Amino acid sequence: MLVVTTEAVPGHRVVAVKGQVFGVVVRSRGLAGNFMAGLRTLVGGEIHEYTQMLEEGRRQAIDRMVANAGAMGANAVVMMRFDSSEIGETMSEIVAYGTAVVLEAAV
Repeated sequence: MLVVTTEAVPGHRVVAVKGQVFGVVVRSRGLAGNFMAGLRTLVGGEIHEYTQMLEEGRRQAIDRMVANAGAMGANAVVMMRFDSSEIGETMSEIVAYGTAVVLEAAV
């Protein structure tokens, strides 16, 4: 399934709009990951444990959004965006959202 951040796809036209779709993931690092990340904050720099968690969360959110779009009969998602927030001090919510559409090649 094609997923784009743009409104239009060159060489294609939207023949049906199926509606909004999203994929939501809430992730938390384990106690050991939080401990290691806490130690890294003392010296500065990238906190790899959180970077990895967020990258995995984004991939999972996209997968869920794509499954949602497929269930609606779409073959593409346009205007895809991410949103994220913290829940408490230990959890991150990641949302991938966009508009499910049916595209066909422009003639």
